[in-house]
Amino acid sequence: MRRPPHRFSWNDPATRALVYQILALTVVGAGIWFLVHNTLHNLSLRNIATGFGFLNREAGFAIGESVIAYGPADTYGRAIAVGVLNTLRVGLIALVAATVLGVIIGVGRLSKNWLVARITSVYVEVMRNVPLLLQLFFWYALITENMPGPRQAHNPMPGVFISNRGLKVPGLEGASLDWMLTALGLAIAAIILLGHWGKRQQEATGRVFPLGRAAIGLLAGLPVIGWLASGASLTLDMPELKGFNFVGGLTLTPEFAALLLGLTVYTSAFIAEVVRSGIQAVSNGQWEAAGSLGLPRRQVLRLVILPQALRVIIPPMTSQYLNLLKNSSLAVAIGYPDIVSVVNTTLNQTGQAIEGILIIMGAYLTVSLSISIFMNWYNKRIALVER
Repeated sequence: MRRPPHRFSWNDPATRALVYQILALTVVGAGIWFLVHNTLHNLSLRNIATGFGFLNREAGFAIGESVIAYGPADTYGRAIAVGVLNTLRVGLIALVAATVLGVIIGVGRLSKNWLVARITSVYVEVMRNVPLLLQLFFWYALITENMPGPRQAHNPMPGVFISNRGLKVPGLEGASLDWMLTALGLAIAAIILLGHWGKRQQEATGRVFPLGRAAIGLLAGLPVIGWLASGASLTLDMPELKGFNFVGGLTLTPEFAALLLGLTVYTSAFIAEVVRSGIQAVSNGQWEAAGSLGLPRRQVLRLVILPQALRVIIPPMTSQYLNLLKNSSLAVAIGYPDIVSVVNTTLNQTGQAIEGILIIMGAYLTVSLSISIFMNWYNKRIALVER
């Protein structure tokens, strides 16, 4: 039976909805066109250059710390790449640290120990209600003002120096280092795959796979194999005082440490509340049923309660992760060279503020969407599937 042809009529709700959507898109498109055209017209009147061609010009300014090699003779594009990597470095480390600390604090709030429950409650209330910017100033002042200069640096052990310039520790350098880091990454990936395989084997056969011993073997063995395969070219770079500062070794700067502490402590308080509410969302019957099997309270929490609570925890946890990443833009207040700080210097030198702001927006948008996509994927993966 043939369907009658659709007739466009204003009395048809579908027709009206289509017309309204077209009108809305037209208005939005016209508004965007007006803003872009007006901005370009005003820039041309003031002889201000537009476009991203400045990214290939020499930057001419130094950056205090960078993940990749950088010098003032490099381009603005490389300087901005350094800022993005600095932001990702502190953001990812703080994300992991805040998650671990937040889970511990959240579980502690539900502890039957009166002292533990009260201490964790005070921690959450204080940290959540003190602005992050003030916390960053506090940690930065605590690190820089209470530490001696490089010549009077604390030396708790050979090769380790603590001063107001940061923490200096011995570092590794040589051709084998890249091989060892690659082998370490492969070991971590292999442990994850073995964990999934061992879980399936346990469900099928009831035998527990010794993942702990396998993980230790992989983490210790693969980097050694990479070191031997690359010719065992690895030396220890010891820091030493030359002039007014240290040279050599690895440095944990006060700016990085203060930003990392601030983001971790502040965000962990919110994550703790998310974890606490997720655990409390699981019915008490689950605790009682698992306890009736003779399982200790710790195993009940780890094996029964937390896997169910994850379905409640993950959605608000995603928001906290995104907030952590966006809050890292406050790094400019304590002098850490993140993407905002580097782009601010760039646009002050080039005068191309619109392009600079677009770069910052694009960087944060890309990373935030990546985190959101991953967390949404993980949320769907652990969701209950109705049969």
